Amino acid sequence: MMVTEEILKRRTFAIISHPDAGKTTLTEKLLLFGGAINTAGAVKSNKINKTATSDFLEIEKQRGISVATSVMGFEYAGYKVNILDTPGHRDFAEDTYRTLSAVDSVILVVDSVKGVEEQTRKLMQVCRMRNTPVIIFINKMDREGRDPYELLDELEQELNIHVRPLSWPIGMGAQFKGVYNIYEKELRLFSVNKTKMAKDVVEIENIDDAQVDQLVGPKFAAQLREDVEFLEGYYENFDLDLYREAYLAPVFFGSAINNFGVGELLDTFVKVAPYPQPREASQREVMPDEDAFSGFIFKIHANLDPNHRDRIAFCRVCSGKFERNKFYYHTRLDKKLRFSSPTSFMANEKTLLEEAWPGDVVGLYDTGSFKIGDTLTEGELLHYKGLPSFSPEIFKEVINRDPFKTKQLEKGIRQLTDEGVAQLFVQQPGSRKIIGTVGELQFDVIKFRLLQEYGATADLHNLNYYKACWITSEDKEALARFISFKGSSIAYDKDENPVFFADTAWVLRSVQESYPALKFHFTSDFKLDAAAEVY
Repeated sequence: MMVTEEILKRRTFAIISHPDAGKTTLTEKLLLFGGAINTAGAVKSNKINKTATSDFLEIEKQRGISVATSVMGFEYAGYKVNILDTPGHRDFAEDTYRTLSAVDSVILVVDSVKGVEEQTRKLMQVCRMRNTPVIIFINKMDREGRDPYELLDELEQELNIHVRPLSWPIGMGAQFKGVYNIYEKELRLFSVNKTKMAKDVVEIENIDDAQVDQLVGPKFAAQLREDVEFLEGYYENFDLDLYREAYLAPVFFGSAINNFGVGELLDTFVKVAPYPQPREASQREVMPDEDAFSGFIFKIHANLDPNHRDRIAFCRVCSGKFERNKFYYHTRLDKKLRFSSPTSFMANEKTLLEEAWPGDVVGLYDTGSFKIGDTLTEGELLHYKGLPSFSPEIFKEVINRDPFKTKQLEKGIRQLTDEGVAQLFVQQPGSRKIIGTVGELQFDVIKFRLLQEYGATADLHNLNYYKACWITSEDKEALARFISFKGSSIAYDKDENPVFFADTAWVLRSVQESYPALKFHFTSDFKLDAAAEVY
């Protein structure tokens, strides 16, 4: 019974957006409304002098971007809310994709000025692949932006999802008066306030009430009534089941930097968002209310606190109850581990944790035992699905600039790639190290962190590869012949899986046609048993 009660209280979600849409700002303001912080700092575009709570890496502060997923939890209105703030920059999309495997729903932030952008589309595709329920927050209504109706149409067409406004803006830009909460029938008046919660809320039983005219003016009141009448007639009523089936997306309007519209969003979110859901493992579907604990590692972060050189593995609890100092089974290593200092998070602030329930994210101090995708159980052999590495787009060879720091460089590269910052491939002979990423910015992060955290310096030389593909085959001899014949184009990933580097698209098509017994994979999410057979 206790498990069921704790599950129903949990709301675990990610905030996603195109860069600069206001995702990190919204995260901070949700923490403000949730009472997790008392005063929010205005998140500047450069974030050099004043930074957001969730951006704690030095390079994030310098560049004003989120490059690592932050985990934050707080209590609100009887619910336990777990926020996973994700990188917005496309170069770190793979970290975001993995994070989406650890949540039960998503809040998508859209810039009212720019509308749907490239990264918005890509992130939404991942949500649709997983049937992840989505709530949309249209941000920056205090600026002169796009027409709200135009934005709604674009959301439906570009993101391939039905929308239902649950709040509606009154004016825009310099004439932004506030929002009407259609779901709760409340009027919230706008005021510029970047550090405190907006409190000017008026309950409206009837939108024709003369009080509305007094509060926003006759012109805006008339337009609001016309808009609400149209919305109620044009859009179908909000259906909770359709939202949880990822068919219908509720839409809210506001200004995150001014703490406006965030309260309605949070109040509605905790009521409608799904509690922790069943999870697919390779062996079976795991239900959250099972008695036995299970969970998976979706992120690893070394040196979360540079003063202590710690390494934390982020574990999403999927079933049962996690307890401190209890032995759990590491299914990949086939060994039992005990965790004496598990932690919960508020960005870079950590608190000792005694227990955790499905939906919670637990930080586990790691001495190198974990890789992304590892599963912990109470003894059952399980492997959770859905944490693949994607085929990189940019490749660079690591050249050590200081022979006296070889060990530090080796350790740094291994740890950073274990975190998922990039992918490491090793070519023989000579243990030539190749780093693959989806964007140039990741290389800047790697060089910065190698120097700052490990004292190692390296040059990264461009390699002109078109694609890296994992290769498997049921025919062991055919695979061995291919690896022998194409030795100069073969490397091995951190799990010792063979990878083929194709110079061009034509070369890739040619080898696929010439070696029909081989399978070429563009993600690492091929079956574990098939990979094991190769070896």
